[in-house]
Amino acid sequence: MDDAALMAQLESIKQARHSSPYDVLGPHPSADGKETMVRVFMTRTRSVELVAGGNIYALMRVTGSDLFEVTAPLQSGDAYYLRVVDDDGRAYVADDPYRFPLQLTEFDLYLIGEGTHYQTYEKLGAHIITVAGVEGVHFAVWGPNAARISVVGDFNHWDGRAHPMQLRGSSGIWELFIPGLGQGALYKYEVRAQNSDLFTKSDPYGFAAEIRPSTASMVWDVNLHQWGDSDWVAQRPLHQSLDAPIVIYEAHLGSWQRTQAEDGKWRPLTYRELAETLIPYVKSLGYTHIELLPISEHPFDGSWGYQTVGYYAPTSRFGTPEDFQYFVDQAHQAGLGVLLDWVPAHFPKDGHGLVYFDGTHLYEHADPRRGEHKEWGTLIFNYGRSEVRNFLLSNALFWLDKYHLDGYRVDAVSAMLYLDYNRDPGQWLPNAYGGRENLEAIDFLRRFNELVHDSHPGALTVAEESTDWPMVSRPTYVGGLGFSLKWNMGWMHDILDYLSLDPVYRRYHHNKLTFSLMYAFSENFVLALSHDEVVHLKGSLLAKMPGDAWQKFANLRLLFGYMWGHPGKKLLFMGMEFGQGREWNYATNLDWHQADWQPHRGITAWLRDLNALYHAEPALHEVDFSWDGFQWLEADDSDNSVLSFIRRAKNGDEIVVVCNFTPMVREGYHVPVPQAGEYRELLNSDAAAYWGSGVGNNGMARAEAIPHGNYPATLILTLPPLGVLMLKRKGK
Repeated sequence: MDDAALMAQLESIKQARHSSPYDVLGPHPSADGKETMVRVFMTRTRSVELVAGGNIYALMRVTGSDLFEVTAPLQSGDAYYLRVVDDDGRAYVADDPYRFPLQLTEFDLYLIGEGTHYQTYEKLGAHIITVAGVEGVHFAVWGPNAARISVVGDFNHWDGRAHPMQLRGSSGIWELFIPGLGQGALYKYEVRAQNSDLFTKSDPYGFAAEIRPSTASMVWDVNLHQWGDSDWVAQRPLHQSLDAPIVIYEAHLGSWQRTQAEDGKWRPLTYRELAETLIPYVKSLGYTHIELLPISEHPFDGSWGYQTVGYYAPTSRFGTPEDFQYFVDQAHQAGLGVLLDWVPAHFPKDGHGLVYFDGTHLYEHADPRRGEHKEWGTLIFNYGRSEVRNFLLSNALFWLDKYHLDGYRVDAVSAMLYLDYNRDPGQWLPNAYGGRENLEAIDFLRRFNELVHDSHPGALTVAEESTDWPMVSRPTYVGGLGFSLKWNMGWMHDILDYLSLDPVYRRYHHNKLTFSLMYAFSENFVLALSHDEVVHLKGSLLAKMPGDAWQKFANLRLLFGYMWGHPGKKLLFMGMEFGQGREWNYATNLDWHQADWQPHRGITAWLRDLNALYHAEPALHEVDFSWDGFQWLEADDSDNSVLSFIRRAKNGDEIVVVCNFTPMVREGYHVPVPQAGEYRELLNSDAAAYWGSGVGNNGMARAEAIPHGNYPATLILTLPPLGVLMLKRKGK
């Protein structure tokens, strides 16, 4: 380049506006081509020397700047390092970042731009690597509309002039290798927008983060943990098949249990402490999975994790990334799966996050009619942009790959599917065909499910979808969205509405018990009583139940018994297993003192025994998603508010379930059954061990060969008040 062009480039470097610092800094052929010109930009520096092959060359300061340069007899590719004296007279040795080659290949850039590089977390973000025998950190970030992006951190005084990154052509990817950095280094990206606005951003692909309220990303190698869960991973397809017993404990790690710190304040448990407490507790109750409310890094505790900023970083509130890997590893070794609540529907507006990332609407839509959820104060991903889609798809694979997670509950799927979700007329834009369906989000969800299931056999994907969108849990090749399972929101609303009624009125609302079977096999359903049902002044499950204290606990046992008998996999939020009295508060731990009270111990004992039977009897879990596993015995006895039905295994084994939704003891109650004989009472929710009244059938009941309805035999029972019976014909 001529002198004028060079001076313009040097001025751009001095003003920290250059998008291609490799054109100026580092080694370049001298004007005559016989030697090498080396330029470095170093702030707070008194002098710089270049050391190569035992020779020392002093760099001269370019007048009025922090640029230094020297011409030395170096050949292309020759190694050198710098001896620096700072303004305070301290001497140190440093490598020149701009002497190292760029690391991303053209093929990498092509795939990222195309949206088909599904391991972008291996390329973007901060990675500890060795280049030309020197260890350091390679940084790469996507910001196609920025004028300049620099790496800033505790290693360069957060000075954006020190380490400007190189823009890789039209890809929009910026990269830089900084030698000498390693595990734990704090960093951000300083972005200069085209309008000259200057701001800093956390790394979208950062693997770790500072503890809030600090917001820097942290260099971390997520490949260090030595896993011991190979047996679990190999058996995952069996543990998580649709005919397996699946009962999920939903947990918010920050409020499950707390301990007193040295300063006297109460703090949440760490990942490692949770591995020693939460895992054996959940295992002892007979659960098969722990589902975590979002643990991706988030700035605001009150969002419960649903306003994610660090999609690739487990929150630092509870420890390091390796600590979280240890937690998952220990869960697997204990025989428990771990599911993550994943939030691809929206992200918050926090300034250090994804919003307006490079000075433009990069991750989000520019038009708020497509790009904003006003009721949540969050922004919507632009699923039509290939790099954004790639960011999310890679994130889904990342947690399965690096943290061995077993699948996802995908939050707010309805909000993704509909362009007019929670919007008034005029506040949304239709799709290309004039419809309300978000075609780009639909394509994204289908691709997400295909990738997860293809790359990690047996992984579960569970949709929180509250509308009647068809085939949510059907394969994409038949036109479905491809999820493994879907939360049954209709069943949840109906049963809670029904049980909140005084039993004297329940006879008039019997259809709320039976309606769920009209659609029970249209999807692969999970019956979920989640955190959403015990917040925002909804009260706890126990508080929803009518009557005196005894009736409240009896109703809660009845709810769980009916739920475990009903087709569908199961999920309960933490605290429900002992009937916590108050609604959930994210800022405090569960009311563990209540778990020691006799009525609450009865709930826990009942749930433990339900889970034991659920595991032991394939009839209760093996055929959850077709009529082959369910048969009504008596669906219409609204006068007595009684339901009875059969659950059936693949081999024909049957469990009879009878529910009495009133506080009346019903002696000599007739239940139609397919076969006469003796029926053993497997479980009775009214047993004294559960704080019940002890009404039952003394462990055995008889079915006589007396036709009843469409069945050839009649089972004669004593139905306990507000109780559930589960029975099995003797000899089966």
